[in-house]
Amino acid sequence: MPEPLSDDVRRRMERQRRRDTALEVAIRRRLHALGYRFRVDHRLEPSLRVRGDIVFTKRMVVVFVDGCFWHGCPEHATAPKNNAVWWREKLDANKERDRRNRDALRELGWTVVSVWEHESADDATRRVTGCLEGANIELVSPSDGPT
Repeated sequence: MPEPLSDDVRRRMERQRRRDTALEVAIRRRLHALGYRFRVDHRLEPSLRVRGDIVFTKRMVVVFVDGCFWHGCPEHATAPKNNAVWWREKLDANKERDRRNRDALRELGWTVVSVWEHESADDATRRVTGCLEGANIELVSPSDGPT
């Protein structure tokens, strides 16, 4: 991953929320109201440097709620005009890391559900509960999320 060019860029990036985004909280509230219990911002495997946003440890289901900008949503991702080369490298590295982590989790037996920040909380919750109940559902959002 490229290094930020200035301390100002580093400070701005550090201010980005890693957890408790509005969509993530809305999904968690809905799941909790339905009686589901889960872990939040939980490290999944000691061998991997990855934390799930919503994790059902006993069922081995992990939900990632991804921001369109940081994770490269095919519908809504935008390319910054300033320092374009650096940003392209950074965002490409994010997408590659996501792919690598999700593939590794699947190999270890985890079911991975990817949710984009632009999805409705109700739709995302339906996909998660369908997965938890064993329904044959689409685990990645219709906009072809990170796999």
